[in-house]
Amino acid sequence: MLVSRYLDVAEDSIRPNVSGIRLLQDPSLNKGTAFTLEERRRLGLEGLLPPHVSSMAEQVQRVLANVRSQSSDLHRYTEMISLLDRNETLFYRVVMDNLEEMMPIIYTPVVGKACQLYGHIFRRPRGLFITRLDRGRVRDVLRRWPHRNVRVIVATDGERILGLGDLGANGMGIPVGKLSLYTACAGIHPACTLPIALDVGTNSAALLDDPLYLGMRERRLTGPDYDDLVSEFVAAVREIFPHAMIQWEDFANHNAFRLLEKYRDRVCSFNDDIQGTAAVALAGLLSSARLTGTALKDQRVLFCGAGEAAVGIANLVVDALKAEGLSEADARRHCWFVDSKGLVESSRRDLQEPKKPYAHPHAPACDLLSAVKELRPTSLIGASAQRGQFTQEVVVEMARLNKRPAIFALSNPTDNAECTAEQAYAWSDGRAVFASGSPFGSVTYKGATFVPGQGNNAYIFPGVGLGVVVSEAARVIPEMFLAAAHTLAGLTTKKDLDLGRLYPSLSEINEVSAAIGVAVAETAYARGLTPEPRPEDVGRFVRDLQYKPVYKKYV
Repeated sequence: MLVSRYLDVAEDSIRPNVSGIRLLQDPSLNKGTAFTLEERRRLGLEGLLPPHVSSMAEQVQRVLANVRSQSSDLHRYTEMISLLDRNETLFYRVVMDNLEEMMPIIYTPVVGKACQLYGHIFRRPRGLFITRLDRGRVRDVLRRWPHRNVRVIVATDGERILGLGDLGANGMGIPVGKLSLYTACAGIHPACTLPIALDVGTNSAALLDDPLYLGMRERRLTGPDYDDLVSEFVAAVREIFPHAMIQWEDFANHNAFRLLEKYRDRVCSFNDDIQGTAAVALAGLLSSARLTGTALKDQRVLFCGAGEAAVGIANLVVDALKAEGLSEADARRHCWFVDSKGLVESSRRDLQEPKKPYAHPHAPACDLLSAVKELRPTSLIGASAQRGQFTQEVVVEMARLNKRPAIFALSNPTDNAECTAEQAYAWSDGRAVFASGSPFGSVTYKGATFVPGQGNNAYIFPGVGLGVVVSEAARVIPEMFLAAAHTLAGLTTKKDLDLGRLYPSLSEINEVSAAIGVAVAETAYARGLTPEPRPEDVGRFVRDLQYKPVYKKYV
């Protein structure tokens, strides 16, 4: 029975295997000042804690006061990571009860700065680092992880962290942040998660020269040496954590698509930058279609940027259009790209393989503005990682062509957004349907208040992971992301749309993740991807398995 294999959710009391100071040093067991007097006597904690027994509510109040008093977002980040290092349950209570405030701190945009300064703000190791020196012994490295029931692994090689480029081992901040959202947003038990950095070196001269850099001080592995290490890592995961799902995270384009295709049918895995981004963007397009009164098949989408995120979105849009009855060729003609060399069109001979299916016959166009004028898109999606690509001229032209132009500035972190929310609304005379990758505050323009939607992957990947984990799915298939996108769009209310918001409020993300988990699990059952029988009530089954950050009684 899966419940016993994944997590005994009915258990409200445990017998810890350590006591005294060692218990206080274990973040998965520590309750801090919330240990009762009886527990303190039984577990050898008398004298090691102040005498007052705090309620969790009191502890949350103290944490929030400390975090909010910090002088910068980076200090708020380190305060929260320090809490995670000493009291895991309290960390998740604070985050889950204050998600809109805490998500930007523990993940984008602040995690980008934290990764850049990883070696400078390092406190305590989290996760596993795997290097070329571990070749032949990767299984031994995985066995050192203290938890055996790992169900979700987020792995990065640090080569393309957000829009910041090659950060090497500093990229570990991303798996740690992603997995905290798996727990906070979807209720995956933290003991079932594992962050991994495949430290294959870095080509960043700044990092190699930084005396505080903590990674391998050598240039990146490439070719067979790189592939052999990744292959050994995948084989070791299958052996040591046979029920684990691998999320490939922040790999550069030249490896991202290749690794996804190589392993998608061999191991339960997906790439969030390609598939998670695609699902949240497709959900935004579906919500935008509701707002503008048009169908998805009436959309023409122009992408600024043609990397893994943009191509992933286009691929899922094609899947959605095919589900509506279009042929694959017709569906692809709804998607166009502009990269650093101009319009992606059929006469180009410099195109990487993932772009080629979208190289339609057309005269060359040298820049984004020219492409907008010639192609007359209804939606403009930014995945360029280049700030300011959506200039005033581009947005004005989109507004001239469309009554309600869809402007999605999805690049992270905030400094890399193609335009700001304020610019999109002002330059379109308040008519833009705007979404962004990083959060922007509400904007008042000509007396109207707009609440921009954040096309954050956190709407998608935690719920997908939840559905895969609870169903014991052997594979992650594209249909799961299509189901996730439609579910997310369906949860966007008329009230959300009236505010200009294409997604539900982040405060509702627990319910969103549960609903996506149900949709993904149903897909797994329907497609025969799991040996587990379909529960009579999948919704209740999923919600009963979600982790809840409450202290257990120690006996």
